Amino acid sequence: MAAAAPKFDAWLEEPVLRKLSSELGDTPELARFRTEAHRAFLELPIEPDPLYRKYGYFAGVDLAEVNPLAHGPAVAASVLDPLQIEVLHDAAGSHLTLPPDLERAGVRVETLPDILGRDARVREFLGWSETPTDRLTALALALVNRGIRVTIPDECPLPVRLRDIVVLSQPHEALAVRRQFLVGRKARLLASEQVFSTTAPDHQRCYASSTEVKVGPEATAIALTLHAPDPKVVSVYQRQATVGDRARLRWVWSGFGGFRTRSRNATELGGNGGDVDDMQTFYGDAEQSYDSYVKLTHRGTDTHARSMTRGIFQGQSRGMSRGLVRIEKEARRTLSYISEHAMLLSRGARSDTVPILEILCRDVKATHSSSVAPVDPERIFYLESRGIPREDAIRMLAEGFLAYVLERTPIDGLAELLHPIMNDRWEKRPVLWSTPTSPALGPLNLSTEAGAEEWRFDAKLL
Repeated sequence: MAAAAPKFDAWLEEPVLRKLSSELGDTPELARFRTEAHRAFLELPIEPDPLYRKYGYFAGVDLAEVNPLAHGPAVAASVLDPLQIEVLHDAAGSHLTLPPDLERAGVRVETLPDILGRDARVREFLGWSETPTDRLTALALALVNRGIRVTIPDECPLPVRLRDIVVLSQPHEALAVRRQFLVGRKARLLASEQVFSTTAPDHQRCYASSTEVKVGPEATAIALTLHAPDPKVVSVYQRQATVGDRARLRWVWSGFGGFRTRSRNATELGGNGGDVDDMQTFYGDAEQSYDSYVKLTHRGTDTHARSMTRGIFQGQSRGMSRGLVRIEKEARRTLSYISEHAMLLSRGARSDTVPILEILCRDVKATHSSSVAPVDPERIFYLESRGIPREDAIRMLAEGFLAYVLERTPIDGLAELLHPIMNDRWEKRPVLWSTPTSPALGPLNLSTEAGAEEWRFDAKLL
C-alpha cells in the first residue's frame, strides 16, 4: 500500500473553489468560510491525534483531479413508496419528492439551493459552527455542493420515512452532501443514506457526507447508511447528534465499497433518560480500508448507550476501529457498552481495535470488549463435518459474524435486505447503480416502535 506522499495543494485549488462558490450562489460570508476551510485543509494533519496516525491507512489517496463542479445528466430512479420522502443527489443536482400527507403534517424538507437563498442560519447548517480539527473534515466543508434539511414538528402524527440516495456517475466527480435532521418532541424518523456508482473507473472520486441529528424529548430517530460505491471512491463521513430527554437514536452504518473510507461519529446524550445505539459493520476486500471512530458522551442521568462494530477483511484490506465512551461527572446511573471485533480471512488483511472508557462519575456501569482474529478453525471443521465445503463454511461464518450486529438494529430484516450486496461483493461482482435493477434498498420498516431492547441500571451488560 506504499505510495508517494500526495501534494495536497493540488487536490483543491482556489480558482476551483471560487467557481464552486459562485455557482452555488454563496454570500460573501460563506465564500470566505469556504476559503478558510480550504486553508485549514492545507494546514491540518489527516489524523490530529499522533497516537493513531500510523493506523490511518490513507496511503494511495490522490484527489488531484477530482472536480466538485462536474455536471451531467440525472440518473434514473423510481419512487418506491409514495408515503416516504425520496431524495436523489447526482451530477445534475438534488431531486426531491415530498408526500402531500407529510407536508400537511408540517414536515419540511429543503435542499441546498433553498437554504443558501433564504436561510439566515446557513452557516450553522453547513457545519461551520465548529473549527475542523483534521484535513479531511476541512476538505468536506470546503466542497459542500449538495444538502438537505428535514424539520419534523413536535408531536408529528405520522412517522417520517426518508430514502436519500447518492449516485456518482461522472469522471473525477466530487459530491459533498450536508444533511440536517431536526426531530421534534415525540416525533419519529427513519432515514437511509445509500451511496452507489454507475461505473467502476480507473481514477479516484470523492464523496463527503456530513450529517447532524437533533433528537427532541421523547423522540425516536434512526439513521441508516449503506456505503457501496465503486472501488476507487475516497469517502469522508462526519456524523454528530444531540439526544434530548428520554429520546432514542440509532446509528446504523454498513460499508461494502469504496477505496479509502473514514468515518467519525460523535453523539452527546445531554438529556435525562436518553438511549443511543451505534451499530457498524464493514466488509473489506482487495485494497480497501475503513477507519472508524465512535465517540459517545454521557451528560444526562439515567442514559444508556451501546456501540457495536464488526468487520470482516480479506485480501490486503485494512480496518481501524476506535471507540470512546466518556461519562461526565454529573451523568449518574449511566449504562454504557462498547464492542469492537474484527475477523481476518486472509494473511494480508489487518485490523486494529481500540475501545476506550473515560469515566468521571462513580455511579455508572461501563464495559468494553474487542478482538481481532482469523475465523475459528474449529467452527470450520464442524461445518465441514456436516458436508459443507470449506469456502462455503467460511462464508457462512463471516456472514453470521456481521449479522450479529445487523439483527440487533431496529430495522426489519436488515441482514436479509443487505444480503444481495454482500453476495455480490463476496463473488467479486461490482455493485453498480442501474435501472431498473438498481441495488437500492426498498422501503424500510421499524422492527419495534421503540427500536431498542429493554434495559435497567441493575441489568447485565452484553
